Amino acid sequence: MLPRKVVYCTDFSVNSEPALKLAADYAKAFGAELCLVHVIDSASFPNYVDWVGDEIDSILARTKEAAEAKLQEVAGKCVEVGKVRMCCEIGSPAEKIVDLANTEGADLIVMGTHGYSGVKHLVMGSIARSVLRTAHRPVLIVEAQ
Repeated sequence: MLPRKVVYCTDFSVNSEPALKLAADYAKAFGAELCLVHVIDSASFPNYVDWVGDEIDSILARTKEAAEAKLQEVAGKCVEVGKVRMCCEIGSPAEKIVDLANTEGADLIVMGTHGYSGVKHLVMGSIARSVLRTAHRPVLIVEAQ
């Protein structure tokens, strides 16, 4: 199976950059569409609602605008790829990534990982691990160097 649609997931960290290069290279080599994805993690929102009240919607809107601007910067690094789209979502990152890949009919999900192990990994959890476990399509996880 040659990928026709590649989903690249980013948290905008340095650790996600090797995965971007690989995702862009795959998309270019196979003439695939590249979908750049960022998910704003909503897990902590309930903690802040008491503090900011009705401002939460405004804060989320500004956060999403900023993330979309960052996605635009990432897209600028992919000029050699034919078709590049961007998607910014709010919610559970692993769930949103898998849902988007299913909706888009993605042939490949590419994402980076921090490479944590041991106790730090158990405490922090792993979006990459959750995506790998729940996505019913190939997932390429690129460990940070």
